[in-house]
Amino acid sequence: MSVSIMKLKSGISATALLAVAVALPGAAFAQSTDAAATPAQATPVAAGQEAPAPAAEAPSEGEIIVTAQKRSERLVEVPLAVTAVSANTLASAQINDTSSLTRAVPSLQYQQGNNPGNSGFRIRGVGTQLFSLGVESAVAVVVDGVVAPRQAQGFSDLADLERVEVLRGPQGTLFGKNATAGVINIVTARPSKSFTGNVEATVAEHNEYRVKGSLSGPISDTLSARVSGFYNHVGGYIYNAAKDKMVNGNESWGVRGKLEWDAAPNLTFLLTGDYRENNADCCSRVPVSIVTPAMKTLLGPQVVASPKNRTISNDDLSYYRTKSSVVSLQGDWDLGPATLTSITAWQYYRQNDQFEPDQIASNPVRYVGAFPYSQWNNNSSHLGYNNYSQEIRLASNGKSDFTYVIGGFYNHLDLDRNLNRRRQRCAAGTLGQPCTVTSADSSGFEGNFKSDNYALFGQVDWRIVGGLHVIAGLRGQYEKQTVTGRVYGPLVAGDALFPGVVLNSGTRSRDDSAVTGKAGLRYEFNRNLQVYGSYTRGYKAFALDIDASTNFATQNGIAPEHVNAYELGAKWIAPGGKFDVSAALFRSDFTNLQVQALVTDPAAGTFITVLGNAGKSRSQGFEVEANFRPTDGLSIAANFTLVDATIDVPGQSCPLQTPSTGTFASNFPVNQCYVRSTTVNGVTTLSGAIIDVVGGNLPATPRYRVGVTPRYEHDFGPVAGFVQIGLNYQSKTGFALNQDPLLTQKGYAIVDASVGVHTSDNKYGVTVFVRNLFDQTYYTQLNHGTLLANGANPYDLWANVSKDADRYFGATFSARF
Repeated sequence: MSVSIMKLKSGISATALLAVAVALPGAAFAQSTDAAATPAQATPVAAGQEAPAPAAEAPSEGEIIVTAQKRSERLVEVPLAVTAVSANTLASAQINDTSSLTRAVPSLQYQQGNNPGNSGFRIRGVGTQLFSLGVESAVAVVVDGVVAPRQAQGFSDLADLERVEVLRGPQGTLFGKNATAGVINIVTARPSKSFTGNVEATVAEHNEYRVKGSLSGPISDTLSARVSGFYNHVGGYIYNAAKDKMVNGNESWGVRGKLEWDAAPNLTFLLTGDYRENNADCCSRVPVSIVTPAMKTLLGPQVVASPKNRTISNDDLSYYRTKSSVVSLQGDWDLGPATLTSITAWQYYRQNDQFEPDQIASNPVRYVGAFPYSQWNNNSSHLGYNNYSQEIRLASNGKSDFTYVIGGFYNHLDLDRNLNRRRQRCAAGTLGQPCTVTSADSSGFEGNFKSDNYALFGQVDWRIVGGLHVIAGLRGQYEKQTVTGRVYGPLVAGDALFPGVVLNSGTRSRDDSAVTGKAGLRYEFNRNLQVYGSYTRGYKAFALDIDASTNFATQNGIAPEHVNAYELGAKWIAPGGKFDVSAALFRSDFTNLQVQALVTDPAAGTFITVLGNAGKSRSQGFEVEANFRPTDGLSIAANFTLVDATIDVPGQSCPLQTPSTGTFASNFPVNQCYVRSTTVNGVTTLSGAIIDVVGGNLPATPRYRVGVTPRYEHDFGPVAGFVQIGLNYQSKTGFALNQDPLLTQKGYAIVDASVGVHTSDNKYGVTVFVRNLFDQTYYTQLNHGTLLANGANPYDLWANVSKDADRYFGATFSARF
């Protein structure tokens, strides 16, 4: 094994050096139009950075060219479930960031945490079940061929796009060692050969202001440039009574520059630089059900908990601030039968965040009763990393009986993280009144995480007879991780050490190799109709932890995650293009699914996250996307997704309100709370109350979702007008791995609408829109909170809500030249 690994390392290093030295950039374009599009059937768009190969046939009007398999292909010919959304579609639906893509893409879910670092995407119910910085997201976010190393970087504003592709199911063969659930592939606009520009401005309720624009054109016969930027200000939509201000807003801005050089007729370089910042006073939770009299007293009379409550009362100490830079050099060398592509990228990311766990106004410290703490305002962390990646691949051009993609990949991540936390308590006093005598406990940690990943990959599509094609792909990869860190404390003289913390320091390393792949068949009845079936073996690497509860001297981390995925699908464009449909029947079986347990001991006031592996998980179901264009000007996009997503995960903390059924030394019960007795060398220890979940529902996964988006457009001489309505419904959703029935949200429907006019040449346009027309409340997360939460008081519930959880109006003006 060591010999083969050394060969793999040296081979990729050589290709990376060749790519940099020879500088192999460039990409061909597919045809494009500017017609309006619906979410499931976008307009044709340029192939972008990830489209080195020209299409074999010019696409007809209304068709989509995607790079889901790292080649330019018509969407109807791609044998996997992909949703492609054009920039026009995103704009018409007022989708301004990646987390809002759920409104346009079936099977994509977003679960919000205290900040984007512990938020996550899910596809077909599967996503990142844990939020250690040592773990990669199961849904990979790729921008112009460059993979975001950690999921926090994937939550960003969208600007100057060509399209977004969402690939469902494991995509590890071509997109890397993670992507066990899917890929969000974002393609931004390239420099143009003629001078163009655009600007778009939006004003909406709650002090929302957005502006974005771009300029593009030639500098010389062989050199073109593009500059784009955005600025967003979204005012707070939650009222903090303690500070008399609106909170949970954000301000962000960014700029991107591109230079494209046609060094030769068949050789192109593309240099891209992207910088952005985000400053948010995010993410205070809202009390939606408070039954404990003590908590009502602590929150004060202005906070009345209810599903529609948007008032809080805390010290306003939560924030989330990021800076991100990405520089990439892409090259394409058209060799005739194939195109050789190199993508070299460097990424820099910095994050400072603070979350206020007590969520009450507790400065000065107030007496809250016998609970283990009265104030927890200090809980700040810093994250920073540099990431270098190099990919080189050879992809066949056009459409033939044998097409292929082969390549190599290298990635180096160097990540630093630290966290300090301190909380205070009172021994006695009057409920809600300031304390005279306080004590405190505190701790911190600092650590460094390094990883190196090497891979070789390839995939072929071979027509063996008639319309029958064989699909085969393989990826071999090796990874090494090293974590160095220390846990320290107390932070202040006289403090006690934070409960559950073990002081330690050390370095741990681990490595692993894996082979994954894909096999399948597809049959083309004609250029507009195909059926396919595939098997995919997916893999997400092991992970060493880097967190407050890590023992840096002894940890072994968690095991790799594996998935066996099966998919049967069909895609059809009806003659004349009046109707198209794609459907997929899928099943993914996971072993060692990487999860995070919240181990709680309310009596001690400990709320510790622990990494682990679930026994198994399964996601299966059916999804369909269709587009109807019955008459000129009228289009109707529709989608339906049915997902049955289950998980087996032992050792979870019990729901607070669920009593233990007894103590067991063997024959442990499932799906009920109990205490486990373990005897080692004659010494018996008892666990806290735990539950071994078998066949539980995966969190944040509705069983079914339905979406319908009709749009009607009509010409009125020099101008055209349109009306668009979007309806999205999802069924009941749970938010807890331990299947806590209190942390469940009922099904709900969201209706968005827009009306607009634009000139016949699309140079100017105005759109008036309403989000959440019927003012339907929904949550992006639901939990018990921490302060006063225990078995006697389990019914105090707190929720994360987005601005879209309330109705609001706005307008957008756009201009092009």
